[in-house]
Amino acid sequence: MKAIYKRELNSYFHTMIGYVFIAFLVAYAGVYFMAYNLNYGYPYFSYVLTGILFVLLIAVPILTMRSFAEDRKNKTDQLLLTSPVSLPKVVLGKYLAMVTILMVPCVIYLIFPLIIKSQGTAYILTDYLSILMFFLMGCVYISIGMFISSLTESTIIAAIGTMGVLMALYLWNGILDFIPSGAGTNAIGVAVILSLLAFLVWQMTKNWIISGAVELVVIAGTVIAYVAKSELFENLLPNILAKLELTDPMTVITDSSYLDISGIILYLSMIAVFLFLTIQMIQKRRWS
Repeated sequence: MKAIYKRELNSYFHTMIGYVFIAFLVAYAGVYFMAYNLNYGYPYFSYVLTGILFVLLIAVPILTMRSFAEDRKNKTDQLLLTSPVSLPKVVLGKYLAMVTILMVPCVIYLIFPLIIKSQGTAYILTDYLSILMFFLMGCVYISIGMFISSLTESTIIAAIGTMGVLMALYLWNGILDFIPSGAGTNAIGVAVILSLLAFLVWQMTKNWIISGAVELVVIAGTVIAYVAKSELFENLLPNILAKLELTDPMTVITDSSYLDISGIILYLSMIAVFLFLTIQMIQKRRWS
């Protein structure tokens, strides 16, 4: 894994992607820092981080687009798949290389609250917690981008696909407003989502018996629950999907100055899920 990590990290700086990514995040943070903290006198650096979240929608796809798509296009993925290094270590090595690049601007961000402190009132702990959450959110975005890169051999498609998914997550609250609150509609929505999970089981196992059993349990369980107590499904989907709002932990720190532990659990869980999915997709390609 160490060799994969070093190779990937060096490749990002040989192609200038690493430098551009770091410069992009630091430059935007500097502009917002001058506007919010120096010109308007806001004592919180967390305002800056909340303001530049949209930058990750552009920067992360550029960073992750070549993680697996380029290897697949150049057929160098065969070398990785036949190497003595296990597949999880290959995925983790690539992922940690990108996380390391993200860590560089986040370390630079640690200086900004100290500058605010030198000018007067500052909230160092709140700002450092917001930097931590910004970093973890970036790690989630990287895991999503790496998974999408594993689905295609085109870096352009990987970048556009990642940008589309991240944009949807960024606009998540607005999207939830369009979901109906009726029990019947929500029951159908739950059944569709769980059916997609059954399809994912089939994609990974190619076993019709297992995936069919999962689908049967999903349909039967949904119908029985709806007949027994239909009011359980009222506003069910909006309430569940609202838990996936990734920007909430950032805004909680900005507004209330306390660390949202559930937000950290959400970030770490999503990272684990997308790393697992990436491993499964590559594993499937290896045996096919």
